[in-house]
Amino acid sequence: MSALPAGYEVTCDQSRIDATAAHAYLTRSYWAAGIPVETVLRSIANSICVGAFFKSRQVGFARVVSDRATFAYLADVYVLEPHRGLGLSHALLAAVDKHPELQGLRRWALFTQDAQALYRQHGWTEYPHPERMMVRDDPLVYQ
Repeated sequence: MSALPAGYEVTCDQSRIDATAAHAYLTRSYWAAGIPVETVLRSIANSICVGAFFKSRQVGFARVVSDRATFAYLADVYVLEPHRGLGLSHALLAAVDKHPELQGLRRWALFTQDAQALYRQHGWTEYPHPERMMVRDDPLVYQ
C-alpha cells in the first residue's frame, strides 16, 4: 500500500472514532438508512473500528464484529465522497487485515451491493457454497 496523501491518517484507536460522523454517513447509506444514533453508538462500542481522518476529521470508517477467535463480519465501510480515490478504502481494509485481534480467523463475511471490485483486491471472493449460507434480514428495522 502506498502512503496516504498529506493530512490523512488511518487508525485503529477506538477512542478516536467519531460516532456522530459515522451516524451522519450511515443514516444516508443504502444499507443502514435511517439507523438511530443509539444503534450506531452500541455497534461501535461492541466492535473493532478503524477510522480514516483528514486533519483530525473522520472521513472514513470500517467496523468489524468478531469473536476474535474464529469469525469476523466486516460492516459499515465508507469513505466520504470528497475523499474518495485517495487510497483510503484500501488503507482501512489493510488496517483491518493487520489488526492484532483479528489474526488467524477461519472465516470472514461481508455484504456489499456495489463494492465487489474493491474487496476482490483484498482477497475477498463470492461464497463458494451459497446453498450453505442463510440469513435473516429485516430491511425495514430502522423505519
